[in-house]
Amino acid sequence: MSRPSRLQRQVLSLYRELLRAGRGKPGAEARVRAEFRQQASLPRSDVLRIEYLYRRGRRQLQLLRSGHATALGAFVRSREETEEPSSRTGPGNFPEDGDDSRSRLDSMRSSETPPKKW
Repeated sequence: MSRPSRLQRQVLSLYRELLRAGRGKPGAEARVRAEFRQQASLPRSDVLRIEYLYRRGRRQLQLLRSGHATALGAFVRSREETEEPSSRTGPGNFPEDGDDSRSRLDSMRSSETPPKKW
């Protein structure tokens, strides 16, 4: 097995520091372990993603070390938010001819403000 790269050593060091900082804070150690396990399958060649996650972990470590943090939470999407119906208009989905999304937007505009002309 080859020697770990500098980035690998930094990531392992961050992992240890996060675990140490999370001691005594409910859910912190489990959250750190889960996050690192989830990202462990990233290919070594995806350096940009690894560096991004490393910087994000450093920021979380600073927050965890600050005296204000009492626990480590996670933002979790509910099932309704992750499953979008096919009729919704979003990135990559365009309104169909019979779609009334334009009229819904117009109805949200207050009656005092005239529509903008581009």
